[in-house]
Amino acid sequence: MALTVRVIAPDKTVWDDAAEEIVLPTTTGQLGILSGHAPLLTALDTGVMRVRADKEWTAIALLGGFAEVENDEVIILVNGAERGTDIDVEAAKQALQEAQTRVGQVSADDRQANMQAQQALKRAKAKLQAAGGVS
Repeated sequence: MALTVRVIAPDKTVWDDAAEEIVLPTTTGQLGILSGHAPLLTALDTGVMRVRADKEWTAIALLGGFAEVENDEVIILVNGAERGTDIDVEAAKQALQEAQTRVGQVSADDRQANMQAQQALKRAKAKLQAAGGVS
């Protein structure tokens, strides 16, 4: 039996198909979901979601949100999402370098700028990982 998985961002639906298994980046760590999973509502962190459909794994960069699991249906509402195959690896590497530079330039006293820089770094890492460029 398969899961019905929907990944919905504000501007598009990134995934709407069946899957055998998914791995989500939750705020408490990685969470694997198979068919028959108990009902669940969880917060998602910025990171890479992995979907296994037809014995192939697909990586999707998620930019935080929520996931609900119930009756073999997984609804994932996120602030942003992008399939790894749609991400330009070179652009992702450039974004990661810029984010790392920004983190190094932020004053330790400026908590808001520090938090924004760390979030930008986390987003850049997730996109690069989803694209297969490692990080």
